[in-house]
Amino acid sequence: MNLIIKKFFCIILGLIGLILFLNGLVILTTKHSVLSLEELKQQTNLDAILVLGCQVKADKTPSHMLEDRLKSGILLYQESIAPKMIMSGDHGTKYYNEVKVMKDYAISNGISSEDIFMDHAGFSTYDSIYRAKEVFKAKKIVIVSQGYHLYRALYIARSLGLEAYGYKSNLRTYAGQTKREIREILARNKDVFYSIWKVKPKYLGQEILVSGNGDLTNDMEILGEEK
Repeated sequence: MNLIIKKFFCIILGLIGLILFLNGLVILTTKHSVLSLEELKQQTNLDAILVLGCQVKADKTPSHMLEDRLKSGILLYQESIAPKMIMSGDHGTKYYNEVKVMKDYAISNGISSEDIFMDHAGFSTYDSIYRAKEVFKAKKIVIVSQGYHLYRALYIARSLGLEAYGYKSNLRTYAGQTKREIREILARNKDVFYSIWKVKPKYLGQEILVSGNGDLTNDMEILGEEK
């Protein structure tokens, strides 16, 4: 019995060690790609600013985290970091539409509608990055999200062969951040394996070149429902 218990604890410790190792790997191999505004201005030929989706309130306004991502993405666009924006989020049903809220917010802040692409099937960070490369055919992007989230997004991008840089949208303190940080450790581990296996998202669809007109993405169909 003692031997069985020892083996059990060895397995548990090994799993914990692997989780912490992969978490550290994701952070250490990507933190140098999180850039300031001035550093991003030194980059050339960026195809798009990818703003990752987040919770939308019941009144169809962005949550604090999403609003800060949008403000940061809009700033980069206004500073001519890239000519196009991709709003990638959850639009799995007609009752919940992150990307419309995101695009409407950007338009209300002076961004041209045709420069804003809507990725209606950005159901996860992995899906958003995969689709930026395979659907929108982006080759070089800047990803906008809170700092803790950028490491994973950048790791996925690099693993999929997409040149990417990160820009932090930490404009305030967010409630529940400790829980997010803990969940993110597991999410980083999951996406390491997704990146190794090159898992395809459930939804891909036709190619829509990010160099074109973003209004082509205004009306899309997800899960067979008209949006």
